[in-house]
Amino acid sequence: MSNARPVDLGMPSVRPQHASPSSRLRGAEGFPAAARRETQDATLRANLAHATGTIRAKRAGAVREVRDWQKLRDAGSAIKWQVTDHLPEMLERLEASVQAAGGTVHWARDAEEAGDIVTSLVLERGAEQVLKIKSMATQEIGLDETLAHAGVRAIESDLAELIVQLAGDTPSHILVPAIHRNRAEIREIFLAAMPDLSPDITDDPAELAGAARRFLREQFLDLTGGVAISGGNFAVAETGTVAIVESEGNGRMCLTLPKTLISVVGIEKIVPTFQDLEVFLQLLPRSSTGERMNPYTSLFTGVHEGDGPEEFHLVLLDNGRTAVLEDPAGRSALHCIRCSACLNVCPVYERAGGHAYGSTYPGPIGAILSPQMTGMHGPDDPNATLPYASSLCGACYDVCPVKIDIPSILVHLRAKGVDERRETRGQFHGTWDVAMQGMSRLMSSPRLYDTAVRSAGLAGRVKRSGNIGRLPSALPVIPGWTDHRDLPTPHQSFRSWWKDREKGEARGQEQGEHDEEGTA
Repeated sequence: MSNARPVDLGMPSVRPQHASPSSRLRGAEGFPAAARRETQDATLRANLAHATGTIRAKRAGAVREVRDWQKLRDAGSAIKWQVTDHLPEMLERLEASVQAAGGTVHWARDAEEAGDIVTSLVLERGAEQVLKIKSMATQEIGLDETLAHAGVRAIESDLAELIVQLAGDTPSHILVPAIHRNRAEIREIFLAAMPDLSPDITDDPAELAGAARRFLREQFLDLTGGVAISGGNFAVAETGTVAIVESEGNGRMCLTLPKTLISVVGIEKIVPTFQDLEVFLQLLPRSSTGERMNPYTSLFTGVHEGDGPEEFHLVLLDNGRTAVLEDPAGRSALHCIRCSACLNVCPVYERAGGHAYGSTYPGPIGAILSPQMTGMHGPDDPNATLPYASSLCGACYDVCPVKIDIPSILVHLRAKGVDERRETRGQFHGTWDVAMQGMSRLMSSPRLYDTAVRSAGLAGRVKRSGNIGRLPSALPVIPGWTDHRDLPTPHQSFRSWWKDREKGEARGQEQGEHDEEGTA
């Protein structure tokens, strides 16, 4: 018997865990049910169509100006793959760099741990309210509610986030959280939430922005305890620098005025070197707001006496990200730089809106990121429906600045869901499995397929116009399709059309020959 010692492969002793249940990554209902309800809201659809159309046009113009745009995308993708391939080492390097610059690093495994860390830091400094910069990570962990439970009021300083907060609403877009609201609705929200606001205010954007500016300036100047909370667009491993890009200047004030700054950053936001920022600071603004560069780009590294906050705390958040990293076929979802370009081109998002996804991360990127972060626990899990919230048109991949192949990951996640269901109930025991088996036989036999197509034409005689809506549940399989989409009424099949066309050409040739004989 060999006395050789076992080889240490460096495998983690704790298996990567999914996001905690309290995270805002899973809705109460599946996407089909939520989308069916949201698409009935005509105002919502009009707001979304106008906003996404405007952003798409601006992005297209900004991208056309860059001759090496595809090379920039390649560079961004390569850097992100370098990060996911070497994430543990880079995180350790980031920690060392932040500490060397006078900052403090905290590690949070899930939403609860991150919330506890931030709450403790705030309470220790005697803060009764804190200022916040727009942050997807803090939305993901429900930080505002956690702080409120501890008696601390969080004030959103971003205009769109402020609108959502004052309305008691939730964000519906990565870049523009209040994209589902129009000017008239925002005016009513401000009138209800700002007691000193004149009732004569109109829905002119300049007036609304002025009202929000006055409201927020009072909060900035009366900040007990001096604590601000931010996220981070990028964190540089080489220098410990955190980068935040924004358009209003509220972020710059939050980063410089308070005594204590706490940044909650997902572990995937890391970039290796300071020079790598050059690539992303070109990709991000063009892909998100359609601008050549962001109006405010703030880079801060640790603490400096007499300049900015006296304390800096970086909270590195996992909350299911290592579970995403574990899947080689799906881990590129972590490459996302939160530009929202995929949302603005997605026909599904444009019609259903962000709330239908039930997650902090809506749209195509949310459809692949949320299920991986939380796991898909059977067909009744709302997040198990998200990979199907797509037509697989591929527009999201075409515009993604870091070339995330979202359609391929959607198909991968659908396959995982099918495989899990088969393991639970056995091979081909469900109605969909039986139906797909039947379709396989049908599509592999030209004669059977032709017969089926011809028989489908009978439906066209019964219902000559319009679409076929929801069908009775007593029918096998088909209602599962018509519950979520209309079917076009079948009319003439291609084969019968082709035969009629050939007959028509043959008659035309015969008539031509007859005419020639008559002339002769």
